[in-house]
Amino acid sequence: MYLTREEERIYNGEHGWAKQVCMKILVKLGELFGASRLIPVESAHVSGVSYKTLGDAPTDFLEALANTGGKAAVEATLNPQSLDPQHLAERLPENLVKNQLKLCEIFKKMGFETSYTCTPYYIKTPAKGAHLAWAESSAVVYANSVLGAWTNREGGPSALAAAIIGKTPDCGIHRAENRKPKILVEVKAPLEKETDYGALGIYLGKVLEDKIPFITGLGKPTPESLKQLGAALASAGMVNMFHHDGAAAKTIEKPLEKITVEPKNLQETVEELTTTSTKKPDLVFVGCPHCSLSEIREIAEKIGDKKVMEGVEFWVCTSRHIKEKAKNYVQRIEASGAKIITDTCAVVTWTDRLGVKTIITNSAKTAHYAPTLNKAEVKLASLEECLKTALKE
Repeated sequence: MYLTREEERIYNGEHGWAKQVCMKILVKLGELFGASRLIPVESAHVSGVSYKTLGDAPTDFLEALANTGGKAAVEATLNPQSLDPQHLAERLPENLVKNQLKLCEIFKKMGFETSYTCTPYYIKTPAKGAHLAWAESSAVVYANSVLGAWTNREGGPSALAAAIIGKTPDCGIHRAENRKPKILVEVKAPLEKETDYGALGIYLGKVLEDKIPFITGLGKPTPESLKQLGAALASAGMVNMFHHDGAAAKTIEKPLEKITVEPKNLQETVEELTTTSTKKPDLVFVGCPHCSLSEIREIAEKIGDKKVMEGVEFWVCTSRHIKEKAKNYVQRIEASGAKIITDTCAVVTWTDRLGVKTIITNSAKTAHYAPTLNKAEVKLASLEECLKTALKE
């Protein structure tokens, strides 16, 4: 792998241990994936921020980086952590809260934005064609497929290293030849609700392996529907982008292998994701990935003057950025007894320690992960059904 003279100096430790370690991570990855050089990135988005998923040893490593001068060289945002300061911090064990806050301080010391969201594109939309180093899988698919930015699915350590160096290996879908569709997907199932797009994502994630699809039959999806599709696609498989418009057809050089998605495929996927039949769950959860401003508005309008039923928690997860922009809607939602949760989500906090054993959600990603990560039974249901379950008639 070719390094500039300055990159060689960093690699040899002339700019300190923190930068040296990060450069070695990037070079090793570049060599593994056949990159010939490093390229600058516009931004980095780092996962591995939740103490629940990270633990002590990685925290010690991050602290060592911070204490030896590790600093973000580009705009660097953070994935959700494990606490909402307003609604959850006081309900969780003190040692967990203390360890999570320590992690947050370490990232802050290194100059990372305290965004704590899986939708950093709502804070600042990357330019079309911009090279990024993002680790959150749902954001990676959205950036590549909807926004037209270029990023591989980084691991937490490689996104961290890219943030501190400001560069990433020139490989994978940073290269135009690797972004072309490899398989044609014809969707013959009606896509009416966000859960249909989520179920489609889970189904395709399992059958596509790592092949980039050109998907037809999506109708006129909203950005939020595409967000659900991409999040589910990344959860169940290794695909980092999809094509869904006519522009992609021009890049097809030969007839593609074709698969068809029938209504029964989506119906069976929803049934597989649903592991509980309870009519009164412990938690009704929407906002995975974090809600957009339009989703917060829709929820507020649909709640109206209704109130949350006793014995049921209703969480609407979003970023601080969106919560601030949606103040009037937030007030209306919280007046119902629902909680606007920021900085975290149900997947990366300790819902089991809050007594949550059953979850109903409109997120196929959550339904996919919650049985293992949250030790909870799940029902995948549309936003309308989630609201009907959470609210008094």
